[in-house]
Formats: sequence, C-alpha cells, structure tokens
Amino acid sequence: MRSPSIVSALTIAGSDSGGGAGIQADLKTFAAHRVHGLSAIAALTAQHTRGVTAVNVPPMEFLRAQLDACFEDFDIRAVKLGMLATAEVIGTVVEALVRHRPGTVVVDPVMVATSGARLLENNALDAMRRQLLPLADVLTPNLPEAELLLGRTIPDVQAMRDAARDLLALGAHAVFLKGGHLPGDGDVVDLYADAEGVAETAHPRLALEAHGTGCTLASAIAARRAQGMAMKEACLAASDYVHAGLRGGYRPGRSDILVLDHFGAAPV
Repeated sequence: MRSPSIVSALTIAGSDSGGGAGIQADLKTFAAHRVHGLSAIAALTAQHTRGVTAVNVPPMEFLRAQLDACFEDFDIRAVKLGMLATAEVIGTVVEALVRHRPGTVVVDPVMVATSGARLLENNALDAMRRQLLPLADVLTPNLPEAELLLGRTIPDVQAMRDAARDLLALGAHAVFLKGGHLPGDGDVVDLYADAEGVAETAHPRLALEAHGTGCTLASAIAARRAQGMAMKEACLAASDYVHAGLRGGYRPGRSDILVLDHFGAAPV
C-alpha cells in the first residue's frame, strides 16, 4: 500500500451549524495552511452568531468509530481538541489518544461559548484536569477558561504569567494563554510558557466582537506542528494568523459578531 502523500491534522470537537467556530473553523484553518483536515465530531450544536440553542452528544460507540477510521488511514501529525462536553466524551478521547499516540496534541479547553452558553458539564471539568491536561503538548485557554481550571481570577498580565506556570504544573507540556479578555484599551497580550521560560506577543486591540478565535488559534497551532514547526514558533505564528483573520473578518449573521477570514489570512 502507498504511503499518504500529504500530512493530516485531526480536529476532535463540536460542530457549529453557523460555520464560524468549532469543527467548521478548524477545517477552514487546516485548509488555509494546506494541511489535510480530518474531523471526529464530539458534539453537535444548533448555533448561530447570536447563541447556542441546542447541544447533542453522539453515542460513544460512534465517536470511537470516527476516531478509529481517521487513525487507521491517515498520516496524522497533530490533533486539536475542542468542545468535549462530558466526562464520558473526555474519557473516550483520552483512550484513543493513548492508544494511537499522535505526535502533537493541542488542547483548547472549550467551556463557554462567545454568547455565554455553558458548553461543559460540571463533572467534565475534573476529568479535563486529571485526564486530559497531562496529554496536552500545548494548552490554549482564554482567561475565563484558565480561571475555571485554576479556581481563581486572573486580573492582569503578571497574573497571566503566574497562571501559565500553574497550568504547566497541572501537567500540560506548554501553555499558550490568551489575554483578550483583560480589560483596557491597550494591546492584547498572549503568553507562551514551557519548561524553558515565558515568551509574550502583543497585537493592537480591535474594536469588535468575534466568534471562533479560540478554535482557529488552536487549529493553526496544530497545522503548523503537523508541518514540523517548533511549538513556541507555531503558537506565536498562530496568534499572528488569528489577528490577520480578525482584521479581514466579516459579519454573515444578523448580530454584530464577526467571523474570521480564514483564507484571507492564510500564510504565504
């Protein structure tokens, strides 16, 4: 049998029927980076730019079948994890990752939608801490997600530095902590941390509300890791990509929420 002619990245996440986040944003990001995109749907959402109206979790047997089908045929260099709504889903995904051992695991700990809808059951938070974080080659929380994981507030950049170190102590090999939720009009600071230290990057704050930024960032990291880029450089480049996608973003729905221009921001 012939070997695959192109590397692949796999997203295990929720489907966004509105097309701006989740699986849909992940696959657009993979395509923009010229990586073959695979998907295993861990949740179905009825969703648009104004909110989430319903969530359905597929049977675990079907989730396992999707995962096995992907790993059996493709050269998967990186896996991006998004919305894993229940402890049972997390356990199923963890079992597959341990069994198949992909080269890179990017964990976007999706807990709350942009609209404010809770996307993670209460019993899943402990499963995420205990089972998932030790498998994360990089964890990519925003500040509210990091606050939930750590059980404390993160009010400023110094607190972000402390939080990143504490998230590493929970088991993640690296952390890319997104600072867009910090108050103020100054630059948005994102922070990368691993065992070697901390690096920061900043972009001008844009006067807009957007949908799918976290999904897009984690998928861009996975795509660049699939292509062989070092982790820190992949994270910093992904932050630049998201900023470019925001600058070219558009409003497809009837709300003011913006969707990223994934292809216009594609790396040359």
